[in-house]
This record gives sequence, structure tokens and C-alpha cells, in this order.
Amino acid sequence: MTWTLSNFRTTLLAMTFAGVILSIPQVSLAAGQDQTPAQPAALTPAPAVTAQAAGPADSDVQARLDKKQFHNVKVSVDEGTATLTGTVDLYAYKAEADKRVRKAKGVTAVRNLIQVGGPTIPDEVLEKKLGEKLEYDQVFYGNVFNAISLSVHNGVVTLGGHAFNYFNSKESALALISYYPGVKGVEDEIQVDPVSMVDDRIRMQVYRAVYGYPALKKYAIDPGKPIRISVQNGHVGLYGMVDSKADSDIAFIRTNGVPGVFKVENFLQVANPPAPKKKK
Repeated sequence: MTWTLSNFRTTLLAMTFAGVILSIPQVSLAAGQDQTPAQPAALTPAPAVTAQAAGPADSDVQARLDKKQFHNVKVSVDEGTATLTGTVDLYAYKAEADKRVRKAKGVTAVRNLIQVGGPTIPDEVLEKKLGEKLEYDQVFYGNVFNAISLSVHNGVVTLGGHAFNYFNSKESALALISYYPGVKGVEDEIQVDPVSMVDDRIRMQVYRAVYGYPALKKYAIDPGKPIRISVQNGHVGLYGMVDSKADSDIAFIRTNGVPGVFKVENFLQVANPPAPKKKK
């Protein structure tokens, strides 16, 4: 009995000691499991912040400028403002990039700092070439009723005067100028004539009065160099180049006689005005 109890105690102590020994690795392993994922957990938020910084606006803007003509254009979006930098070959591409970016999601404003490359043409040469092209623009769409002017300063073209309508006149003139190499910028000051049935009647009557006169029929031969007739609410302006002051006066008098005309302004220029006489 004594031996049996002693043996039992010894066995119990051995089992208790073994249980303590076996529990040590388990505790260490549990501690290891708690610490191991803690290290990469501190690094996971960083990529998420970077991805969010790019935002959907940047992706949409980049997609809209994924064209050959914009390969040298860079864009950044900050709080809804898109800034465009880089270069393009034509002014039309600069204007197109502006329009495309304004339609992007999240863009509320655009800073267009794109530079227009291409050739550098002297202002007087560029103005002459553009003027010749503008004269014959839309010759089959009543260009006789357009009186669009232009001037050039440091490669920037300013278009002014009056256009008969928006699409066939104003937009056509702007496109013609914007796609011409050497143009660095375009200022649009063209006024579109108001839509009016009364003005339409006056236009046709002035046209018949001017071109129906035998001495003035010659100005209908060259479609790029007519006597131009511009009408706004009964006010008529005559533009273009004529051969003599007599032709200018006849056109003015004939226009003034059309019913419904309130006022006539004669802007016709004489091609070869007589030299002033020298005083003896």
C-alpha cells in the first residue's frame, strides 16, 4: 500500500511536470501567431491611399486625351481643376483638348497651358494668307452676307466683324483659322447676326438693289471679292473693296433706298484712290 501510494504520487508529479513542459511551446506559438501578422498590417494602408489619390477624374481625363495629336500633352487634376501642359502641332488641337477635358468626370475647371508648336510665320504674311482663305470660305452658302475681319499679332489671330449665321459662317471661319499651321492662338470677337425675317427680306432687297445696277454687277464675278452686305435689325453695313469712289457712292445710295432700312454705314474701300492734288 505504501509503495503503491508513493508510486502514485511520483507518477502524478511526473505528469504535472510534463504538462507544464508541453504547455510552454503552445504559449510561445500563440504569442508568435499574435505578432506575425502585425508587421505587414502596418504597411497595407499605404497603397490604398496612393490609389485613391489618383482618383477617377485622372483616369477619365487620360482616356479622353488618348489620341495621337495629344501625345505630348500632360494633365494633372487637383481638387477639380485640370492643368494641361505640353505641346501640340496646331491651335485646333489645343482647343480640342480643352473641350475634351471639361467633359471629364470630376473636372470643374481647366487651366490650358499647352503651347502650340509648328512654324513661326511673320504676322503680316500670316494675315495675308489667312485673309485670302477667309475670302473664299463658304462661297456657296451666301458668303456675300458675311463681313468677318481678322488681324494677327505675335501669331494670335483676332476674328471680328459680323457673321450671317453661327454654323455655316462663324464656326467655319474659326475652324479654318484654327487648323492653319503657324496660328498660335485665336480670339473670337465675331458677332452673329440676329435671326429675323425682316432682316432676311432687307438682305435680299439690298442684294438686288446693289447687284442689279449695271455698274456694280462686276462685283459678283469673283465670289471671294464681292460687295458684302451685313444686316442687324434694319441697320446695313457695306464691306469690301471697290474700284472707285463712284462705285462706293452708288452702292450706298442704292442701299439707302431699300424700304425698311434704318441706317446704312459704308465701309467700302477704294482699291486705287486718286492721289491728293498738290497745292501750288
